[in-house]
Amino acid sequence: MSERPVALVTGASRGVGAAIARALAPTHDLVLGGRDRAALDSVCAGLPGARPWPVELTAVTAADVEGVDRLDLLVHSAGTVRLGDVAETPAAEWRRTFEVNLFAVTELTRLLLPALRAAGGQVVLINSTAGQRVNAGWGAYAASKLALRAFADALRLEEHSHGVRVTTIYPGRTDTDMQRGVRAQEGGDYEPGKYLNVDSVAKAVLAAVTVTADAQITEITIRPSASLPS
Repeated sequence: MSERPVALVTGASRGVGAAIARALAPTHDLVLGGRDRAALDSVCAGLPGARPWPVELTAVTAADVEGVDRLDLLVHSAGTVRLGDVAETPAAEWRRTFEVNLFAVTELTRLLLPALRAAGGQVVLINSTAGQRVNAGWGAYAASKLALRAFADALRLEEHSHGVRVTTIYPGRTDTDMQRGVRAQEGGDYEPGKYLNVDSVAKAVLAAVTVTADAQITEITIRPSASLPS
């Protein structure tokens, strides 16, 4: 049986989540969560010690995490974004955004807290610079990310006595399929050279995970050096 630490990464079938999985693979056994089983299998195929965890995160239950008695690292990377002015965004869209970006995170974390406490583990939340500053047209998404920031801060305070560390990563615009969708919604050109590489975000996660035991990195903001508004 492997004695390596175990990490569960959501949104791991592509983009930032897959990059995080690749960065952790040399040191961790991986459980890679997402909805697309075929894509998860493809990522796992190149990473020894990785296994797929196909799941609908907005409907996760205790049965989905049964048997997870110890977990060293939980990385929340799954998310969704749809732009729209407040006047054009119905309640159903706000609810859908919060279901993916906040409620799925809070419930999976709650279910896995016993395993994280047993390991003295760590929770890393991939937020967004939209969770620090709100721009017009980003209301529902930014609100969900600001709420995610509050959740992380509360979790850090409450779980400190159990030895669980909590880190929030705030990436700016990143070269992903999601960003392509965002630019299509904005009606702008897609210029990947102006965005962060997914591996840069993964390295920020590694920095938080590999910090020495006497320290806790609570927040990291990482922006493109070619700095688009984000």
